[in-house]
Amino acid sequence: MNTKELIASELASVIDSLDQEAILNLLETPKNSEMGDIAFPAFSLAKVERKAPQVIAAELAEKINSQAFEKVVATGPYVNFFLDKSAISAQVLQAVITEKEHYADQHIGKQENVVIDMSSPNIAKPFSIGHLRSTVIGDSLSHIFQKIGYQTVKVNHLGDWGKQFGMLIVAYKKWGDEEAVKAHPIDELLKLYVRINAEAENDPSLDEEAREWFRKLENGDEEALALWQWFRDESLVEFNRLYNELQVEFDSYNGEAFYNDKMDAVVDILSEKGLLVESEGAQVVNLEKYGIEHPALIKKSDGATLYITRDLAAALYRKTNTNLPNLSTSLVKNNLPTLNNSKLFCKKWATTGVTTLPTFLLVWLQKKGKNSLRVKGMSSC
Repeated sequence: MNTKELIASELASVIDSLDQEAILNLLETPKNSEMGDIAFPAFSLAKVERKAPQVIAAELAEKINSQAFEKVVATGPYVNFFLDKSAISAQVLQAVITEKEHYADQHIGKQENVVIDMSSPNIAKPFSIGHLRSTVIGDSLSHIFQKIGYQTVKVNHLGDWGKQFGMLIVAYKKWGDEEAVKAHPIDELLKLYVRINAEAENDPSLDEEAREWFRKLENGDEEALALWQWFRDESLVEFNRLYNELQVEFDSYNGEAFYNDKMDAVVDILSEKGLLVESEGAQVVNLEKYGIEHPALIKKSDGATLYITRDLAAALYRKTNTNLPNLSTSLVKNNLPTLNNSKLFCKKWATTGVTTLPTFLLVWLQKKGKNSLRVKGMSSC
């Protein structure tokens, strides 16, 4: 029996008109801790007892067996319970010793599945403080969800696709050193990426060459795929050193590349439902009715897809794949436009009869002061 159940039980023994469950649902936490730890409002009894709530509260406080508490006092229409901290501490410690790792286990989740998007660094780029933050918070959320009865799937949704890999392939073929990359994967690949971008400012042909290599990659060219896979593998070696130190493990490393062959289904469904329209050769979804002026770009005029296309493909895949979860939790750093668009797509998609998207819990973070961060918001759709 927890503390609230104990209080409800004590109150039920002196209240005839309410059962223990009803009393439990009425219990409140006082806004000011000086007023007690838990309070029972007597308003609901006034009509039955034909007395003022203040009078009822005073009578109840007198009748309650206060030995189980530090004290029980009436304050206006409330019966305020002050808990015996020493007794509770002793109970908690004993329960921890007895139940060990199962202490405080709950069954709220009923073994339903939850996927947590976390960490998600970009291949061939440094692991930032933002990625570290997402990793630590995501792992903590996973433990919390497991504790309350959910099964969790921790997904490291890697940034492992896009035109930047065309740039990286061109740079490696021109200036790369295999042994240097093996020795210091992230540092060397980043140097190559920075150099190719600097050179491309004065030589536009490099940019076009990179586009061509990315097209090859999308079309399954063996050399392009081999280099991309190597860049990815070497980057993961570096990332895993940190994950091992943090004692964080993942159930999936499926990143953007995994959904490369699954985006056509998203485009087809959006088109079939009349949500997709053409704009200057590109495929977009209009979100004006939701207060967003600019349409969401799904497919560029050259056929290339974007982050949101891959995000929707991931959502659809997770829901239709029976091994993946009912609830997706995403830790978002500062990309609020993409976050909001993803939420709106959930709503708009669902209203057209497509009910295969999962529920999302979106968590985004905001800087607070010089050196601190806070969870700015959590929302679901």
